[in-house]
Amino acid sequence: MARSAKNATGSPVVGNLGWRRMDPPELSPILTHALDAFYENGFHGTSVRDIAQRVGVTIPSLYYHHGNKEGILLALLEYSTSDVLARAHSASADGGDDPVQRLSNVIEAIVLRMTTRARLAALEGEVRYLSPDNRLRYRVVRKGIEDLVLEIIEDGNRRGLFYTSDPAESTRAVLAMCQSIPRWYHAEGKLTPELVARKYVEIALTTVGFVSAAAKPRKAHSARA
Repeated sequence: MARSAKNATGSPVVGNLGWRRMDPPELSPILTHALDAFYENGFHGTSVRDIAQRVGVTIPSLYYHHGNKEGILLALLEYSTSDVLARAHSASADGGDDPVQRLSNVIEAIVLRMTTRARLAALEGEVRYLSPDNRLRYRVVRKGIEDLVLEIIEDGNRRGLFYTSDPAESTRAVLAMCQSIPRWYHAEGKLTPELVARKYVEIALTTVGFVSAAAKPRKAHSARA
């Protein structure tokens, strides 16, 4: 049975072998309605009164739980990023000691998350509205994802499985590619989350210079005298 853990906001995250499963996010009514409002109108275009009316609570009650509108945004971002980080670590562990499988799993986990929870993923564009202190809190969690991917790529380089002269830049390129998904992906389109994940895994492996054994040219055998 898959392990169950708690993320930074106290919400459960499926452990190893369950990272492909995407259950509906367990958000409070305030966060659920705020997420819808931010997705529809943007952070700047959403008022506290709008959120309170959607939830059916008073404005003071909303302030009691989250302080202000920025506090609601921060709670959603921390939930989202902590969920991605937990899934990425579970996916990496499922890959054992193989850097190729670990990177493939991590990219698959991130892409599945970006495509099946598009509203949460789209919040990335609202980070600019966070105060410097809150932006730092958010980036600490996000850096955990970057560090994990970088460690995998460096491990693959050391073993001669990946061939990239700049693992850090390759890490940024791969993650930026994944983070762009909410800008173009539509659930009603022809591409399923699983298909997008397979395509992005292939692109990620190409980015880090992986060449499968089947694709490597065979060495010519010298003719016997």
